[in-house]
Amino acid sequence: MSLQLPTEVTIIEVGPRDGLQNEKAFVPTDVKKGFIKALKAAGLTEMELTSFVSPKWVPQMGDAAEIVADSLTKDSRDIVLAPNRKGIDRVYMTDCKAVAIFVGVSNTFNQKNINKTTQESVDEIVPIIRELKEKGYFVRACISTAFYCPYEGAVESEDTLLLCKAFVEAGADELSVADTIGMAAPHESYALFSLLKKEFPETLLTAHFHDTRQMALTNIFAAMQAGIDRFDTSAGGLGGCPFAPGAAGNAATEDVVYMLERMAIRTNVSLPKLIEAINLVKPHITRPIESSYYQLHPQTH
Repeated sequence: MSLQLPTEVTIIEVGPRDGLQNEKAFVPTDVKKGFIKALKAAGLTEMELTSFVSPKWVPQMGDAAEIVADSLTKDSRDIVLAPNRKGIDRVYMTDCKAVAIFVGVSNTFNQKNINKTTQESVDEIVPIIRELKEKGYFVRACISTAFYCPYEGAVESEDTLLLCKAFVEAGADELSVADTIGMAAPHESYALFSLLKKEFPETLLTAHFHDTRQMALTNIFAAMQAGIDRFDTSAGGLGGCPFAPGAAGNAATEDVVYMLERMAIRTNVSLPKLIEAINLVKPHITRPIESSYYQLHPQTH
């Protein structure tokens, strides 16, 4: 039996947004801008730039408008996270044309994250998605706690499916389905993404794994077996979630790219340039860079 693998994979870089949002120390705006430019120079053409969230709750994202104004390029999909109406209205004041919204499958996680039940979030966001699509925006729906919740434990795949369905029917272009606390095992990754692939064959499906238990790469491999060829990753493995106790960083872009290239799967990402980008931001972050590839290749050659 031969492995079912894609010939090419799209990496969606989430380092500038998901990667930095959990950093306690403020990363200077100019450093963020340089980080984004360097990531694009490495070949990453889809990226979460920043979030239009309350600076009171996430001070790291207080410079979002300036980041967006500086970082949009014609040959890339530049995504801004906007969790509510206030955030969407701020997006409308920019030239950004790709928006990410997010909802947790788990009620408890959603309430701790954005102070609403999952259903309340859906009721608020579905009309916003329709509005964004009418205005010609690309809409990415991020589905948090799709496998496990730090408060409720295992999440039923049927619940994840129903949430995804609500957003697809509203017109979302992409579903980014997340193992928020890094607890999924490969068989669970394969099962859920097989189900989603069957249910939503016309929707862009992206897998988002955290590496809390060093399972991100195996879960990515399993998701590829289910037909997934889009993955959220973060340069340097940066990230976490302030509302998900115990969540480690995202799958490291450099580790994922290295694994895929060893398997002759194209990513169009330059590893040496990726290391340059990580070294740009490294002096300004408190989290150590622990990815395997970086440990072996901390400098470009």
